Amino acid sequence: MTSPLEQKKIRITGPSVVTANRTWDGIVIYRTPSHGWSAELSNAAIVRTSDEARALLAESIADDVGAIGAYIAPVDITDGGEIEPGNLREQIRSEGLTIGLPVPA
Repeated sequence: MTSPLEQKKIRITGPSVVTANRTWDGIVIYRTPSHGWSAELSNAAIVRTSDEARALLAESIADDVGAIGAYIAPVDITDGGEIEPGNLREQIRSEGLTIGLPVPA
């Protein structure tokens, strides 16, 4: 995870995406190749160099109406070409809560 304040220091070691939260409902979203946002990781734009990551992140941060808190996150690409979260934080964000919510009696 890279703070927007550290954009100049971006170093990525593998495939990465830009992720954020949608402003009106907080849903985890990913920047797409068409410069939009998607709630599906499979639609995310994949970057592989620091320069690509820096450009995609800058573009994403500028879109502060649709998304907030954009940052670069690692992903893994399976042999079948599927995109999966690249670390525990992103796995938790993509799957939602890790505990059950209380149910009213």
